[in-house]
Amino acid sequence: MNRMEVIVGETIDGFLIEERLHVGGMAIIFRASHPDVDGPVLFKVPKIEDGDDPTVIVGFEMEMMILPRLSGVHVPKLYAVGDYARRPYIAMEFVKGETLYPTFEKSPLPPMDVAAIGAKVATALVDLHRQKVIHHDIKPSNIVIRETGEACLIDFGLSRHLGMPDLLEAEFRLPMGTAPYISPEQIRQYRSDPRSDIFSLGVLLYHLATGERPFGLPRSQQALKTRLWRDPVPPRKIRPDVPPWLQEIVLRCLEVDPTKRYQTPARLAFALKNPDAVLLTARAEKMKRDPLPTAFRRWLRARALPPPEPSPYVADAGSIVVVAVDLQEGFEYLAEALRIQTQRALSSAGDVRLACINVLKLSAVFVNDPFDAEGRNIHVQRLVELKDWARPFGMATEKISFHVLEHMDPAEAILEFAEKNYADQILMGARGSSNMRRFLGSVSSQVAARAPCTVTLVRAQAPSAAKQETADVAGEPGAGVAAVAE
Repeated sequence: MNRMEVIVGETIDGFLIEERLHVGGMAIIFRASHPDVDGPVLFKVPKIEDGDDPTVIVGFEMEMMILPRLSGVHVPKLYAVGDYARRPYIAMEFVKGETLYPTFEKSPLPPMDVAAIGAKVATALVDLHRQKVIHHDIKPSNIVIRETGEACLIDFGLSRHLGMPDLLEAEFRLPMGTAPYISPEQIRQYRSDPRSDIFSLGVLLYHLATGERPFGLPRSQQALKTRLWRDPVPPRKIRPDVPPWLQEIVLRCLEVDPTKRYQTPARLAFALKNPDAVLLTARAEKMKRDPLPTAFRRWLRARALPPPEPSPYVADAGSIVVVAVDLQEGFEYLAEALRIQTQRALSSAGDVRLACINVLKLSAVFVNDPFDAEGRNIHVQRLVELKDWARPFGMATEKISFHVLEHMDPAEAILEFAEKNYADQILMGARGSSNMRRFLGSVSSQVAARAPCTVTLVRAQAPSAAKQETADVAGEPGAGVAAVAE
């Protein structure tokens, strides 16, 4: 049996798997029980099948990192987390209540019902943001209204913890989120602004009030970007019974510029609970979209926007060292030499965050089999091996991150990662020389020549020169990298 597969009736770390409840795009949900837990347990495992998108693996790892750091009634209680090295899973509270999805399907709702729901979700966001987490996927199916009345937020696979490495931001270049709800900041791949959740909640409020989505159902990157310059139809144009105060709140949440939105979910919750205190502006009386010339000027400004600034975590993380580790069989001696050099770098520097990467080389010609000869997912196996390699460092979770990058060009993957994550130094191993490597150019030489930061190349004597020469001629699949001055 594939160690990722979960079978109804088996017991995993004391949790008896009783029933499969749901198969989603990124995870499979089971109901389970445990002798030490009073009541049912929600047992969640990643959906890793035939070459699934690596975001499934990374997103599940993010949730495993974030959930143990959360507490309170607005998030599920966590019971246990399984590691990718054995059986990845998240065992958590089976929240008694119902998601907002059935209510969402009944929209439009009366204005006061919309406000009451919005206030509950905003209150949950107050608690979440105080714990330094941005949800980034606020939508009806991720909000459960407990039997006791509080909103409980679920599914943290796309979330961002401001005190920890953001694996999604580090590894991927596409917007992360659910298309109808995604904020302008997320479209621009900036994941460190808590006001993104306020925008997504604004989308939800708009739909509850009007029965329609403010930006439709975009199915392409270009369609997503239209919300950067095109405002939605005012709610009162669709539903005349929407009061001015509710339109004011909704349209303020949906401002493209986050500085024009409610600055905290606490302020939003107060407005929703106290309609008479809402200060009405031109938004409240608006009955049509902005004219096309205005939208065109916004389009021009959006095209001229500079790249997003580094996230607060990255900006304040001190020195960022990227170490590219070659995990290919036969090069263990080089991985060990790189580990020694990395330990020296960590010892000699002050505040350092370490990003350990490995490149899973893809073929441009052949179909890439996601499993090895033993039926293990190769991406997951590389992630486990990378963590094993770094285990001797004993670094705190918030100071080290692990990334398996899938790319046809290992050197390009390393360079892109270093540039995107503002690396101060790259540490990597350099294999021995050969005629073919001199002709084609090695991964390490390409990185050293083009890197935007210091590159340190680590060399080591191979146990057998003949064995080294054979490996050199074979190329550098799955090459890892690290840094030295060039």
